[in-house]
Amino acid sequence: MAGVRRQRVREAYKQELGELIQRQLKDPRIGFVSVTDVDITGDLRQARVYVSVLGDEESKGRTMEALKGAQAYLRTEMGKRVRLRYTPELVFFLDESIERGMRLKNILDKLGQGNGEENEERDDV
Repeated sequence: MAGVRRQRVREAYKQELGELIQRQLKDPRIGFVSVTDVDITGDLRQARVYVSVLGDEESKGRTMEALKGAQAYLRTEMGKRVRLRYTPELVFFLDESIERGMRLKNILDKLGQGNGEENEERDDV
């Protein structure tokens, strides 16, 4: 039963944090951010928030700084929105899995195009 509750809390945090970051934070350092995952410890005391940031390395760094600066505000707001005995401490991590996936897809696409050209040449022989 505890696993089901933890999963519901994770989903609630993911949804609410995404909305808070997009709509409530007015920091100009924050670029386009999407909350990709939230991992909450078993005792519900800490939430690791994984975010994907669109842009170059500099904008990612600025966005992560701004999110770390807004941790207290976000934690307070989350305490109001998601009722728990303890409001988890928020720790933000940059999630680059989407970018890695895109790079891998591009490489596979290039390899696929290269194989297609080779197959056409072999058919002509």
